[in-house]
Amino acid sequence: MSLHPVVQEVTDRIIARGGERRRLWLEETRGRAGSRVQRGQLSCTNLAHGFAAMPERAKVLLKVLERPNVAIVSAYNDMLSAHQPFAEFPPWLKEAALEVGATAQFAGGVPAMCDGVTQGQEGMELSLFSRDVIAMATAVALSHQMFDAALYLGICDKIVPGLVIGALAFGHLPAVFVPGGPMTTGVANDEKGRIRQLYAEGKVGHEELLEAESRAYHGPGTCTFYGTANSNQMLMEFMGLHLPGASFVNPYTPLREALTREAARHAVSLWHGGGRYTPICDVLDEKAFVNGIVGLMATGGSTNHTMHLVAMARAARIELNWDDFEDLSKVVPLLARVYPNGKADVNGFRDAGGLQFVIRQLRQGNLLHEDVNTIVGRGLDAYCREPYLRDGTLAWREGAEASRDESIVRPIDRPFSPNGGLRVLTGNIGRSVIKISAVAPEHQVVEAPAIVFNDQDEVLEAFRRGELERDFVAVVPWQGPAANGMPELHKLTPTLSVLQGRGFKVALVTDGRMSGASGKVPAAIHVTPEALKGGAIGRVRTGDRVRLDTVRGVLEVQADLDARPPASLPDLRPHHRGVGRDLFGNLRKSVSSAEQGACTLFADEDDTQVAKAAPESSEAARN
Repeated sequence: MSLHPVVQEVTDRIIARGGERRRLWLEETRGRAGSRVQRGQLSCTNLAHGFAAMPERAKVLLKVLERPNVAIVSAYNDMLSAHQPFAEFPPWLKEAALEVGATAQFAGGVPAMCDGVTQGQEGMELSLFSRDVIAMATAVALSHQMFDAALYLGICDKIVPGLVIGALAFGHLPAVFVPGGPMTTGVANDEKGRIRQLYAEGKVGHEELLEAESRAYHGPGTCTFYGTANSNQMLMEFMGLHLPGASFVNPYTPLREALTREAARHAVSLWHGGGRYTPICDVLDEKAFVNGIVGLMATGGSTNHTMHLVAMARAARIELNWDDFEDLSKVVPLLARVYPNGKADVNGFRDAGGLQFVIRQLRQGNLLHEDVNTIVGRGLDAYCREPYLRDGTLAWREGAEASRDESIVRPIDRPFSPNGGLRVLTGNIGRSVIKISAVAPEHQVVEAPAIVFNDQDEVLEAFRRGELERDFVAVVPWQGPAANGMPELHKLTPTLSVLQGRGFKVALVTDGRMSGASGKVPAAIHVTPEALKGGAIGRVRTGDRVRLDTVRGVLEVQADLDARPPASLPDLRPHHRGVGRDLFGNLRKSVSSAEQGACTLFADEDDTQVAKAAPESSEAARN
């Protein structure tokens, strides 16, 4: 059967936008592969430095310039629970590469921030920018030109997008992304949320809150709610960069170790001298990105990917915008309910059928491109299979053909909603995105007076003073990427949830972000243009009537905002000093808008491509 016409139309216009820029990038990128191992271009002195510390067996292989050498780029640290298991991976990967006659080296580490640790703290104002730092650190790791393929070890919010951007800077290299898996299930996420709300109301103390949080986040692995980290894992499967079914296998299990070792063997098989050459530039094309967006909508994934996917695509000279997300959301049904969109965590999602079932259903609905390259071959058949151990050996079998729990995943003919989990809102305040998959129908339209705050702490202080016992829309400008790095305002969720639970109509409007774990309070976020760039959100005044309407896709104020003078700029200097923020001034100055990916990279891309397209005029300009 033919592809859904809207999916085809969105894909066609994305391809058209890339045009000559994409063609030239692909030509240049593929040309970097050469005809021999990458280290063959190094001098003897260069090469000797590159393998000086390697074991003798690996050193012999590296000297002969015939077998591939695989880079390991890791976001390991042992503060971040999701990345703590990566400590074990490099030895396994090196051993597995040697088993198939290749070598692997730890090329470099990249930073990995935990948004759970920095949530509501000053460090959160570095979080989004860390994605671009990770991309650059990845490029530095690979810049030694010693490598013929790469293994990328990352899971959490900014880490996977940053690794993808960095990997695409070396688009001629095959890339296999290696996850660590979710922690086992602890206290139920909705119970954790209940305790947070009681704490916000002053009904339980610090000790009770810490106990609940410690039982929720209790061991190695990814947080089990379906936020940005686990949305990353979904994307890597939908876009063909994981081994099938690798996403949600728990750490420190025999199956996780087997998948990790196989990742190294598989990366070796993809190098350009091995007969199955599959560089990442040929995997992440326009159709792969459309498949990723479809997966995001069908699973109710994180709003952060309305920026991350845009920035990732830009690295491949593919241009996405929010209209693409909006149009796909209208035709992609919501097939999964995972906390905060439901009660189950990702372990429950996996056991109910998981990504294999969702991919199978979306294929039946003609909503996914089948003519795509993945690291395991052409098409998506393999991603409907699940890994298991057969007599201790890694194997794959068909995944669930029917949902094992329809309260968690449903077939395409009985979806939770006929539309996807995200919407784009437009109006005289600007453009924004909203996650509706966790918002009850009765809260999807809110009209109430605005109360304007300069930051989230002002909201919490007003709540403690008893000033918010009414219908209102909290408008929080000056939180955009250029203003203060676009922090997540997730610590507002318990307070606004309390007020919503008391029967008030409440909503949030901000040019900042919300956590991928946010849900039941309607929040129009990523408002663009941001206040610091002259956006209308900075001209909203307390008392203005605001309408947030997810049904019609409208975010508007009943006032002539254009007629108002520019808003007074608050003192942002406290947000630019301390906790390392002093070093990020150039990123705040150069960052693009939220709809353009809130990205600080690619500043000279247009000049480079123009010069390649018109070499004669470029030469004349230089003369």
